[in-house]
Amino acid sequence: MAIDGDTLHLRMRGIDQILALRSELSVPLAHIRAVTIRPGEAHGWFHGLRFGTNLPGVVTAGTFLTGDGLVFWDVHDPDKTIALDIDHEFYKRVIVEVEGSPEAAAAQIETARERSRAGGA
Repeated sequence: MAIDGDTLHLRMRGIDQILALRSELSVPLAHIRAVTIRPGEAHGWFHGLRFGTNLPGVVTAGTFLTGDGLVFWDVHDPDKTIALDIDHEFYKRVIVEVEGSPEAAAAQIETARERSRAGGA
């Protein structure tokens, strides 16, 4: 995860690039509506119809069609995930595993969003 100016960049690594069918996802900070730490659905087994990989308890990666729209996943350990609710983008929600603490990642995104809204990105 990296923040560059007004954009959040999420990069898939190694085999996840193949499993998720993409290597990077970029989201304007202004389009992120909410950040959730360890979303409940990360522990579930059914995530919707998929274009990617879903091996419950092992990996969930790729694009999933749910009743709410398209959701992007890249998760091995549900306890290390954050979810981003997004407006004005292809995906309505992005659920990804982060390095380190999900709380720290969420705080970093929230701080960058506030700075971006204030015009100080």
